[in-house]
Amino acid sequence: MTSTATPDAAELCGAGSAIHYDRSAFQLTPRIDNKWFPLKPGMQYTTKGTVKSADGTSERTVVHSVTGLTKVIDGVKTLVMWDRDYFDGQLVESELAFFAQTEKGAVWLFGEYPEEYENGTFTGAPHTFISGISKAQAGIAMQDQPVTGTPGYVQAHAPDVGFLDCGTVFKQHERVCVPAACYDDVLVIDEYNPLEPSVGHQQKLYSAGTGLVKVTAVGGADQESLDLITAEALADSKLSEINQQALELDEHAYQVSASVYGTTPHAEIAAPGSGG
Repeated sequence: MTSTATPDAAELCGAGSAIHYDRSAFQLTPRIDNKWFPLKPGMQYTTKGTVKSADGTSERTVVHSVTGLTKVIDGVKTLVMWDRDYFDGQLVESELAFFAQTEKGAVWLFGEYPEEYENGTFTGAPHTFISGISKAQAGIAMQDQPVTGTPGYVQAHAPDVGFLDCGTVFKQHERVCVPAACYDDVLVIDEYNPLEPSVGHQQKLYSAGTGLVKVTAVGGADQESLDLITAEALADSKLSEINQQALELDEHAYQVSASVYGTTPHAEIAAPGSGG
């Protein structure tokens, strides 16, 4: 039996939110074409904005690169995303994240390996989690058919590192303009961590065919806002560079997180160029 669903599974994000993970529901080869959360190897998205806190306001830039790599996690072959997070121009986090799509079209998050940096120096990756290890569970990054009025859902849960993200479909058919473009038919997902109620909520706005275009904060001490600046298809040569850099990060993770990440198979190149 491949399903971990149980009648009394924890409803971590409210009634109806129990995780029902069945590895047989996923594609054998990851192809993520959910219209709200498309991840095509070779696409790179840059978001920019600010983070306002008691210490002041910082400029934030996040570069999201869809690699041509795959990695098997918890029995499922996932697609590897590489995110680089900059505060005031300085790299503070370099993260690998792992996604797969079910045959019905829901996109799931299977884990994250976020390396942290301070003043340009690597300080560790204490928030690493991988589905199936240390009670960590994959969760839904984007539903196959998100509709308002439906129960909340778990986006991932990793009790050892205090990770729990909950999502709720908040609005549909919105219009929003950001530096990249103006978008109609925008979906708004409200996200929060019930383990950290003082942090507040985030609302993430997704455009059909593009994906994430805007992030706003609701409550909480730190007010973060991000807008999509560019969405571009990289040349094959650039994707090859991205693949190699992500593979180096994957290799480093085996030294940094031997007991968690080190138990997974190595990432592999599936798409050397943007054509797949």
